[in-house]
Amino acid sequence: MTVAGGMLRLHTRGHGDIVDLTEGVQRIVATSGVDRGLVTVFAVGATVGVTTMEYEPGGVADLQRLLDRLIPATGDYEHNRLNHDTNSHAHQRAAIIGPSETVPVLEGRPTLGTWQQIVLIDFDDRPRERTVSVQVLS
Repeated sequence: MTVAGGMLRLHTRGHGDIVDLTEGVQRIVATSGVDRGLVTVFAVGATVGVTTMEYEPGGVADLQRLLDRLIPATGDYEHNRLNHDTNSHAHQRAAIIGPSETVPVLEGRPTLGTWQQIVLIDFDDRPRERTVSVQVLS
């Protein structure tokens, strides 16, 4: 088994900011030399998630509104009360979405649909510097 990879570092606005990682992931896969295998994309942090979606303004807005309805930013959260914090909703959203995605690699490229991109969602309640680990296995 061969393992290659790299890191993506980016600045996010927080508050549900959704960032397209696809190009960066494709670049790391291409430089890995892997023709067939898997790529895993993992966001480092407890208030950030990684998923796939159609990354376009309507889809982004719809997903942000859905998460706002499911887990409102304001509420009676034990985490906030115990830790004198304001981001319990961010931890909960990140736990539901999850920190990673694994995508097959064929012919040296992640196997994504025409309208499917790999995205990072920063749920925290402030801007952040984020690190994403990209590992390519063959």
